[in-house]
Amino acid sequence: MTSSNRKIGILGVGFGSAVHIPGFRSEGWEVAAVYSRNEERARTAAGENDVADYYTDAYELINRDDLDAIGIATPPGPHHEFAIAALKGGKHVLCEKPFALSAAQAAEMRDVAAETGHTAMVAHEFRHTPQREQIKELLDDGYIGEFKMASLELYLSRGGGGTPPPMTWASRRADGGGFLGALGSHFIDGLRYWFGDVETVTGRLDTFQPDRTDADTGAVVQSETDDSFTFTLGFKNGGSATMTCSSAVIPARGARIAVMGSEGTLFAEQASPNPAEDGGILGSQGGPLEPIETPARLMPFSDGRDPRLMAFRLLVRDFNRGIEDGVSPTPNFVDAWRCQQILDAIRESSDTGRTITIE
Repeated sequence: MTSSNRKIGILGVGFGSAVHIPGFRSEGWEVAAVYSRNEERARTAAGENDVADYYTDAYELINRDDLDAIGIATPPGPHHEFAIAALKGGKHVLCEKPFALSAAQAAEMRDVAAETGHTAMVAHEFRHTPQREQIKELLDDGYIGEFKMASLELYLSRGGGGTPPPMTWASRRADGGGFLGALGSHFIDGLRYWFGDVETVTGRLDTFQPDRTDADTGAVVQSETDDSFTFTLGFKNGGSATMTCSSAVIPARGARIAVMGSEGTLFAEQASPNPAEDGGILGSQGGPLEPIETPARLMPFSDGRDPRLMAFRLLVRDFNRGIEDGVSPTPNFVDAWRCQQILDAIRESSDTGRTITIE
């Protein structure tokens, strides 16, 4: 069965509407149904996206016998239950990040995916951005020699003054909120993609702008999750990476990535939270940093509807291939579990002040 004959249901209508629905459609899927626990949002998303059916009960959608796959784009709290129900119900699964609420949940999701044999991937689509793919290729080609260290910065701004933003799931610990999971997970996956598995973790979480507005009372309440973090990862193959990140600085300065080795250095920037479609890398093997041309094959097309869509559509192409070949291409649920182990270790290190070893 080709992707043009496959049907998918999308759980979640925020990122689901912006990226999952157009992304899957552009790669040949029929989006047959959407889910939101809020009926008005579900109905509106279905109408605006020309989707035939909408649900406020996720399991009614998951249990439909005419669906081949489920895209999970809800907040992370129910990912564990939804993914396992979908896999056991005979569906392939593409699940958003943050993947789970704990490494224990992630391990169970990994195991069910392996037991059922269905294609199961995590939406770390930024592996497919030209900048990150090119860094991977240059590392594999030995451009920097032996990897020594990487330094990453990401500084974003929520602005200052005025009414605090609303208290949502992103500010609740029990719901899987926090800046570390929201954006840190993408960078952690990228670091594993480049340098392999992580052995040691130290980290610190902070909340510099805790004020939130309670939607029901209008009162100012306090966020339970981080808006800033620092971590250092030591890799099993050698070398280390340190990242400092905040969404509570003024002004925003985007991201900077420096990768250093025995023979050279790579440097990349991005102006927004997410890497751009058009790449851009500087490199040095002893002299000044100079631009390295981005190969055209790493930019196969552009999608002006949303800057994240090119990378997401490339991920969906891998998902399609996985279904056809009976495999789960990377980043799969094993990668998602490994990333979740690191997220958990950063939080544990922040709570205890210790360096955490990952088995």
